[in-house]
Amino acid sequence: MRIGGLATGMDIDGIVEDLMAAERIPLDKMEQDKTRLEWQRDAYRDVNAMFLELDSIMYDMRLSSAYNAKTTTSTQPNAVTATATSSVEPGSYSIEVTQLATNAINVSQQGISGAGNKIDPTAPLKDIIGEDGPVNFQKKITFKTYHNGDEPPHEIEIQEGDSLNSILRRITNQNNGVRAFYDANSDKVIMERTGTGNYNPDGPEIDFDVDDSGFFDFLNLDLEKETGGEDAKFRYNNAVDLTSKTNSATLNGITFNFTNKMDSPAFVTIANDTDKAVDNIMNFVNKYNEIVEKANGKLTEPRNRDYPPLTEAQRNEMSESEIERWEEQAKSGLLRSDPILTSALSQMRQNWSSVVKNEGAFTHISQIGISTTSNYMDGGKLEVDEDKLRQALEDDARSVQRLFSNSVEGEGRGIINRLDNTGDRTTARIREQAGRSTSTLEQYSLGRRLKEIDTRMTAFQARLQQVETRYWSQFTRMEQAIQRMNDQSNYMFQQFNGGF
Repeated sequence: MRIGGLATGMDIDGIVEDLMAAERIPLDKMEQDKTRLEWQRDAYRDVNAMFLELDSIMYDMRLSSAYNAKTTTSTQPNAVTATATSSVEPGSYSIEVTQLATNAINVSQQGISGAGNKIDPTAPLKDIIGEDGPVNFQKKITFKTYHNGDEPPHEIEIQEGDSLNSILRRITNQNNGVRAFYDANSDKVIMERTGTGNYNPDGPEIDFDVDDSGFFDFLNLDLEKETGGEDAKFRYNNAVDLTSKTNSATLNGITFNFTNKMDSPAFVTIANDTDKAVDNIMNFVNKYNEIVEKANGKLTEPRNRDYPPLTEAQRNEMSESEIERWEEQAKSGLLRSDPILTSALSQMRQNWSSVVKNEGAFTHISQIGISTTSNYMDGGKLEVDEDKLRQALEDDARSVQRLFSNSVEGEGRGIINRLDNTGDRTTARIREQAGRSTSTLEQYSLGRRLKEIDTRMTAFQARLQQVETRYWSQFTRMEQAIQRMNDQSNYMFQQFNGGF
């Protein structure tokens, strides 16, 4: 603890503080430089996030379904509907469903409670039927199901204190293709396959012949009384009789879904869904323009040199709203005229304007109604003539797809893949400059500069401590000299007064 000014009456603390404020000016400048570098790093990472967002929407534009979406209609939609993949050619198909697929089911032949009151399915089963009842609590419940041939049996352990509901729930939750439950109204248990289809034409699909626990006898279930599952049966194009284990069937890229039997064939028509294809391309163009506008805004944003980053001391003297308004101005122009971003926008504009040599009908975006704006300051935003785009899709959707998504190298490479290459190069350059959130300072250019500033700031702070110590040492010596002078003056004054 330093106390100055006892001899001189001077505010030594204030003088040293003012002197050190002047000495700290270079440190404040380094702190501001560090803050600006951190802001610039974060701005670069925001740009990378935009390019990753663009990459995610370009993924869908590589798919055939973006350009060759299909619409389906049925003359009997209450009986059969359909969906088609993008590879299906437009056309009409005849379907006649003569039998729907059903699941196998077995129901108790009579109530399981007997002549007395209905059992409580949540109470311990042993308390209801007694240890000498029809269920052997020392055994496991065993049953078989069929799917692809004869499958191994399923086993369910009967545990002490199990209720009827808990046992049936354990059967259902075993993922064995069976669900079982007790219906209180009928006092019966229902066991049924979760999927449709006939998997065991020669016998029951839920087979408990191998069970010796007595549980299925207690449930009054009879193997012979099972209602077996059935396959769906349908006639395709009035020529082929087919079956399906489920109420749907996929033929040549078309999935037919059955909901009712039919007395006459239904006709399913597949057509190109031009509206959806136009929407897909327009959504992509709009998102691309949004990202270009953001990137171009960063390039042209004015730099406010009158608003340097605030030092910690300055922030302590300001309110939160004042800090927010100041930093909004201070962060402006961090990437103004940035060469990486400038190069990226230029290359993307070239990606769109270059010819795509391919075997399709279209080799340039202008042929399908897309062009870059005439204003160069827009940074390469796109304009779309929707009528021309719609006509191109109606005439030759596959050629539009080739123009966008050809994956070959060289002059035939599609626009989307060219943009993807530009994005990859740009993000790689930005990572080299600004790293990732998980990167260490040594792994990217701005990080190495930040580390250098940290080293300089640490050294400068040590020097400031030395300077402050020197100032106090000098003022202390001055105080001591003046104190000695004051002591001598007092002594002489006492001597003179003593002489009179």
